[in-house]
Amino acid sequence: MTYFDQVNEAAQFLRAKMDRLAPTVGVVLGSGLGSVANAVTEAVIVPYGEIPHFPQSTVEGHSGRIVAGRLGGAPVIIMQGRVHSYEGYSPAEVTFPMRVLGMLGVQAVVLTNAAGGIDENYQLGQLITIADHINFMGWNPLVGPNEPRFGLRKGTGLRFFDMTEAYSERLRRLAQQAAADEGISLDEGVYLAVSGPSFETPAEIRAFRTMGATLVGMSTVPETIVARHMGIEVLGISCVTNKAAGLSTTPLSHEEVFETGRLVERRLAGVLERVVVWISTLLEAER
Repeated sequence: MTYFDQVNEAAQFLRAKMDRLAPTVGVVLGSGLGSVANAVTEAVIVPYGEIPHFPQSTVEGHSGRIVAGRLGGAPVIIMQGRVHSYEGYSPAEVTFPMRVLGMLGVQAVVLTNAAGGIDENYQLGQLITIADHINFMGWNPLVGPNEPRFGLRKGTGLRFFDMTEAYSERLRRLAQQAAADEGISLDEGVYLAVSGPSFETPAEIRAFRTMGATLVGMSTVPETIVARHMGIEVLGISCVTNKAAGLSTTPLSHEEVFETGRLVERRLAGVLERVVVWISTLLEAER
């Protein structure tokens, strides 16, 4: 069975579980942010372990299940946790869930993550929209044979494709308005992705700052690349869960990341509920 066939089988399995629900918006919840899915009504919950060929999360703070239903009345499919290459997964496995979301008809995704703040002005718990990224992981998920059947729209699924606007400007504007309505200021930043799992050194953080990065993390970029290959619009939102190495007097730890994520979940849920409705309405109007 080919990789494309595996993605199709997983998508068909989930489509049957969701019955007539056909969400065009997907959400991926990062470390410590999983309880946002509790706001979903009419929820259909499917553990990753039940989905054919689907990789399973092994990191604390990643529940590892699909939650499909309605958020603010809009149909949505949420990944409650993701997988990472540092867990031992291949690039194809890391991005398998995004391929499945695309095959289910998702046209826009909101990718959330826990990130280290390189910008010294960032505060713990602050939400930042991703305006651009730097791939410092050492690999690209599209290396290997190209599969044009993953192209969901005309001009997508190409071997070489434009990444000038990896993160949709119009979706960023919607997110900023949603945050403002929730009484939250939403700045923009540049996310640099490393492979992990060790945290960065102070020297690396100084180098990343010179490169123009304001956030650092271990996810999101592979999903974004694959989403854009499929013609899916991307909105990225980082939660600053810790100060990057060299900017704090305390050692970095996953416990700090997880705990800060839990503290900001309510604010993130309010923003997501508004923005998912608005994105869904926007996509519906363009049909």
